[in-house]
This record gives sequence, C-alpha cells and structure tokens, in this order.
Amino acid sequence: MIVSGFHPVREVLERRPRSVEALLVQRGRKDSRAAEIEELARGKGVSVRIVAKEELDRAAGRAHNGVAARVAEREYDAVEECLAGPKGSRCVLFLDEVTDPGNLGSVLRTAAAAGASVVLTERHSAGLNETVAKASAGALERVKVGRVVNAARFIEGAKGAGFWVFGAAVEGESLYSVDISGDVVLCLGSEGAGLRRLTKESCDRLISIPMLPGAGSLNVAVAAGVLAFDWVRRRTAPEGNPA
Repeated sequence: MIVSGFHPVREVLERRPRSVEALLVQRGRKDSRAAEIEELARGKGVSVRIVAKEELDRAAGRAHNGVAARVAEREYDAVEECLAGPKGSRCVLFLDEVTDPGNLGSVLRTAAAAGASVVLTERHSAGLNETVAKASAGALERVKVGRVVNAARFIEGAKGAGFWVFGAAVEGESLYSVDISGDVVLCLGSEGAGLRRLTKESCDRLISIPMLPGAGSLNVAVAAGVLAFDWVRRRTAPEGNPA
C-alpha cells in the first residue's frame, strides 16, 4: 500500500522500516522535512527514488507533501497484546462493525492520544488500508490493533482479564453518572445501526453521551473521542476530587 505525507511516512520508517519497499521523494522539492525523511530512510537502509511530481500524484494522490512510501500492509496485533498493560490503566476501544475507513483512522488518532488500543470485528469492518493510514496521520503505526471473529466472546474474555465493559447506546445511562475509570473496554457501534443486540447484551452497562434534544447521534469517531478522554480525565483526576 502507499503511505503519504510527512507524519505517516516518518512513523512507518521509524517503527516498521523493514516493511518499507521504497521511499518516493518529489524531484526538486526543497523542504527541510522532506530532506529529513529522505535521510531517515537512507539511514534505515530503505531504497529512495526521486520521482517527478506527476508520478507521485499517480501513486499517492495530490495530498502527499512531496513524500510517499510503498509499504507492506500492517499486520494485526494479537488480542492479548491489545488487552495487556499495567492494571488500572488499560483502555480498549472496541469497534463493532465500523465500516468507514476515515472514521477508523480518526479513532486510531484518538487511541494514540489517549493511550488506548483498538479491537475490530473481522467481518463488516474497515481494514488497515491506505485510507485508514492517511486518516490516522501516523497513529496506525503507534496503536495496538486487534481483530476478532466473535464480539461476545471477545467481551467475555476481556471481563475475565479484569475489564469492565461499557457500550455506547442512546438508551444508556448518562456518561457523567457512571464511573468509567480503571480497566475498561468502550464499545462503539457502526455508523448507522450502532451496537448490535448481542454486543449490547454482553456489556456490563450501557452509557450515553448527554446532548441537547434534537441533536441526534454523534459520529462514531467523535463519540470515541468523548468517551476515551472522559476515561483519561477520570484516570488522571487528583485523588479525592470528584470524577
């Protein structure tokens, strides 16, 4: 696949240099960041090709900032790795059939910023493709991403590993009245239908984001950001302060 833009290319060169088949740099580009990425690639032993802008446009589209990389697709992490970490500070964003790659990329950015991992359903979910890599702005390389066949089985396994599981649903309790600190799995559903019935039934509790009447529902990536950073707020609140 093609990864383009300064941040995504730098991330993949730093974290997975052996998966990079070649770095493409626009001919005549006079930019210190492009020069730094070219130097980084050469230092990692990655082949560097200086190409015309037209060739780079064909390979990566127009929003490439003068650099792109041909990269082997990223493999999924083991679910056990997604659930790993120090007790009391683990957060997993579970996406139940989220199909839009732009949304998945945005969720990955949120996960990287909040210190969370991401788990996807194997069927009816966006894969780790070029669009996701671009939308994640490099976060795809910094976040543990697992994939499961059976959502209910994954949730039961997470509970067995010490997690509380919360599902985002309009009929749920207000987020502000529920303690989501500690080790949590935050389940978010697809763009249209939300969480599936069996996924809801597997959760410990259902929670909702309070909104004004008539506001409808939030985009799944926005909702993931609200939930993830409410978890961060509660986890980092000074002891004795109300969460």
